[in-house]
Parts: sequence; structure tokens; C-alpha cells
Amino acid sequence: MFNKLIQKIMSMNIVVNYRKIFPYVKPYWGRALISVLITIPIGSMDAVIAWSLKPYMDVVMVEKSSNMTNYIPLLIIVFSCLQSTLNYAATYLNTWVGRKIANDVKMDLFDKLMSNEATYFDTNTSGNIMFHYNNDVDLACNGLLSNLKLFTTRVFSSVSLIAVLFYNSWQLALIAVVVLFGALYPLTTVRRRIKAVMDKTIFSGAAVMSHYNETYNGNRIIASYNLYDYQSKRFRETLKSVFKLGIKMIQRTGMMSPLMHFIVSLGIALVIWTGSYLIVHQEITAGNFVSFITALIMLYNPIKSIGNNFNSVQMALLAMERVFGCLERVPQIHNCENPVILKDVKNNIEYKDVCFSYVKNKPVLKNINLNINVGQTVAFVGNSGGGKTTLVNLLPRFYDVKSGAVMIDGIDIRKYDLNSLRDNIAIVFQDNFLFAGTIRDNILLGKENATDDEIIHAVKNACLEEFIASLDKGLDTQIGERGVLLSGGQKQRIAIARAFIKNAPIVILDEATSALDNKSEAVVQQAIDNLMKDRTVFIIAHRLSTVRNADRIVVVNYGEIVETGTHEELLNKENGVYASLYKSQLK
Repeated sequence: MFNKLIQKIMSMNIVVNYRKIFPYVKPYWGRALISVLITIPIGSMDAVIAWSLKPYMDVVMVEKSSNMTNYIPLLIIVFSCLQSTLNYAATYLNTWVGRKIANDVKMDLFDKLMSNEATYFDTNTSGNIMFHYNNDVDLACNGLLSNLKLFTTRVFSSVSLIAVLFYNSWQLALIAVVVLFGALYPLTTVRRRIKAVMDKTIFSGAAVMSHYNETYNGNRIIASYNLYDYQSKRFRETLKSVFKLGIKMIQRTGMMSPLMHFIVSLGIALVIWTGSYLIVHQEITAGNFVSFITALIMLYNPIKSIGNNFNSVQMALLAMERVFGCLERVPQIHNCENPVILKDVKNNIEYKDVCFSYVKNKPVLKNINLNINVGQTVAFVGNSGGGKTTLVNLLPRFYDVKSGAVMIDGIDIRKYDLNSLRDNIAIVFQDNFLFAGTIRDNILLGKENATDDEIIHAVKNACLEEFIASLDKGLDTQIGERGVLLSGGQKQRIAIARAFIKNAPIVILDEATSALDNKSEAVVQQAIDNLMKDRTVFIIAHRLSTVRNADRIVVVNYGEIVETGTHEELLNKENGVYASLYKSQLK
């Protein structure tokens, strides 16, 4: 049974997980080591009280001598005070080290999160990401370190108390140790019992966070469509699921502590029965027996509640496995070995036999062949969902092609350094994300070390001068989270200024004016015209009137290029798709 218990404990991957986290502990190893070493006297001092009762009982209670009546109680008080002080120091150091480690892990996880490809964010909810990249770290780092302190304290306490047991009576000690391992045996089933439930609990907990996030970001949709009952019903269902999983966790693990309590009680009863026999036959003294029983109770009491603590350890270990799963995940979009640095686009951009699908056997792009010369403006039009946005998203490698290749100057973009590739591309989306901060902060995202002259030039070309001049704090005006204090046209122009200051040779405009009214569109369109000068431009548009001046218009329907040419060429094409779309929009 003892060997099986050890094997079960080793199978919990404790050693593997602690080995993985060691690099994070290393910078703080001094304090971490002190916090562990402190637990040795904390645990060992438990034995002092139990050991001192033997001479006290034999000398004072049996022989009626007063020689020990003063210094033994005083000794217990001194050791208890010292133990309390050391316990506080260990708790403080564990908390300090645990939070430092958690912060370091969170920083690495945050960097890893940002390096993940678009597909990762497409397939994971915000709640799921928040849970894995934040909550799991706190549970893993702080939980394991605090439990490490608890268990090292218990280990040294148990060792010292078992020594007291054998000191007083080896016969009774053997009984106590056998019962001890019998009480600990149920712990070997904890991991198997909680793992499946824990995974479902994580999913439900992440769903709760997603509800909060959706409600925050979609508050106006909820209000305008009176979705209060709808959202409340969904949230209530998720909470019910969390409740059921919590109850299931108790059902699977709740009996462990009562079972251990029962086994421990049987052990104490057996020791008392055997001890009484040994006292009657004068094999041990009353002092031996009282000291033994005290040590035994001090040893067994923590065991009765250790099941709950062990559950926490298992949850922390499972959280650590998820954390390192995130850290060790290799993004699908990454640099090849010895990547080429893209310094400038000199000749052309080519799509060669490009095929792509988000879901297997459901192609979005089919055998796309397209050649764009440097300095050209190419517009992509066609039916909604036809693959226009996907086509341009392959260029900055938000996704990688399934077959074929996208090439710049004759080199597959997968051979270029990813950062250098994206440094050469500026993108203005339909709904541009602005970060909390000032207008200046968001413009400088295009180039952190931009000069004041460069900022002024970007502001002027983005048609922002008049708007910024009307603000009391000008460029240093706070815009709120996601630019909530700005209009749609103002957001777009700040995004255009950001693209201006980046000064990339390739510009992608993803329906940059489709969500604007006519007045805002006119101003933004002027800013876009300024941005397009002397650059290679990809335009995605639904409003065909905005692409009339493009060097080439590419009609993409159902993942295939069906037409290509200038505005006039496509209009004059008999039964042409573009001509039909254009005429329908004019009507």
C-alpha cells in the first residue's frame, strides 16, 4: 500500500510541474528557500509540546515533584511564540514570492497571447482567454506556493511527531503509522475524480466571464433591443451549470475528509485500547502514554482536514498544467528558420494558385492567381462573404494559405521575418480598434519615436487638423476605452493618421468608409486619397463608387476571381458581374 501511495503521488506530475516553474522561481530563490527552511522549525516545534508532557506527567503528576512546574509551561510558551513568529514570516515570504512569480508568468503569457495567430482568437472566447491567462496563473502560482508551505510544515511536523511516538512506544507507533497511511490512501484517487469536472468547471467559469464581457461591449445593443430578459436567461443558465459542477465536485471529493476522519478515529481508539494494556503491564509509563496520545492527536488532526487542502493542491497542479500548455503552445503563424528581412517592396506582389479554408473541406478561396505591381491600386469587390477580406488578410499573414503561395518580389512571404513583413504593411479597418489613452498615443502606435513634425504631417494628411484644434487639450485629449468618446469618422481619421505615420509601402483599406454617413465619408475619403499616394494599395469596398479610380478592379465571387480590369473595361463588358453590381447600386 505504501508503494502504491508513493507511485500515485509521483504520477501527479508534481516534479515535472515544479521543474517547469523553477526558472520563474530562480530570480527569487533566496526568499523562496528561506520561506521553505522556516517551515522546518515551524513543523518540528509541534513535537516539543508533545515531548515535554512525558517528563511533566511522570515527575509532576505521578511523583508529585514541583521541579518542572515552572520551566516546562514557560518552555511551551516560548516555543509557541517563536513558532507563531516564524509562521508569519513564512506566510509573508510565500505571498511575496508567489505574487512576483505570478506577475512574471502573466507577462510571458501576455506576450504569448499577442503572438497567437488570428485563428486562435477566432476559436476562443474572451472569457476563456481571461481564465487561462489570468485566473489560472493566480491559482497555480499562489495556490502551489501557499500549499507548499502548508505541506512542508506538515511533513516536518509529522516526522518530528512520529519520532516522539517511537520515543514513547514503538508498539503504539507502528499502529499509528499504519493507520496514517490508511487515512492518506483516499488521496490517491483525487486527481482522477476531479480532472473531468475541473475541465468543465473551467469552461463554465470562462462562459461567465464572456457574459460580463459581452454585456459590457454590447450594452447599447442590449438597451436598444430590450435584451435584458434574454441576457439574464443566458446568464442564469450558465450559473446553473456552474452550480451543478460545484455540487458534482463535492459529490466526488466531499467524502474524503469524513472518511479520513473515521479512519483516524479508529486509529486513536486502537491506540488507547493497546496503550491501556501496556500501562497495566507496566511496559510504558503514564507519561509515555499522555505524551504519545498528544503527539498522535497533533499528527492526526491535520490529516482529518488534509483532503480539502489536497483538493486545492490538485486544482493548482491542473491550473499549472494549463498555464504551461499555453506557454508551450507554438503559434501556427511563426517565423521559419533563418527568415529573410523584408526592407522594401521593389517589384510586385503575387498570389500564385492560392487556396484557403477556415474549416476543412469548405474552401473560401480557390486557385487565386493575381499579380500586383508596386505602386498600383487594386480594389476587390464582389458578393458578401465571397473571400475579399480573406484574400488581403493572407498578405500580413493573419492566416497562412493552405496551398499555393503569396509572394513579394518573388519570395514566399512565409520566408520573410514576420515582424519585418508587417512593418511594411499599414491597415485601416472598417471598425478600427483604438486603445484607451490620448489621440497622440493612438497615432504614435504607428511609430513610437515619431517627431512632432511627423505627427503634424500625419494629422494634416488625415484631415484631423480642424477637429484637434477644436479640442481644449488637442492631441492630448483622452478618447476613452476603444475610442468611445469619438464619432465613427473621427476614429477612422485617427486610424489613417496612424497608418500615415507608419509610412509603410503597402496599404490595406478594408471597407474603411462603409460604416460612415455621406459627410463623414467625404472627409475620410480625402484622408484616404492622401494616404494612397505613392503606395501599393489594396482596397476592399462594397460601395463601388469609391473604387472607380483604382488601377485595377478584381471581382471576387464565391472564392474565385471572376473578372478583372479597370472601371471602364468592366462596365463595357457584356453581361459582366461588375457592370451588374454597379448598375444595381446606382438604382
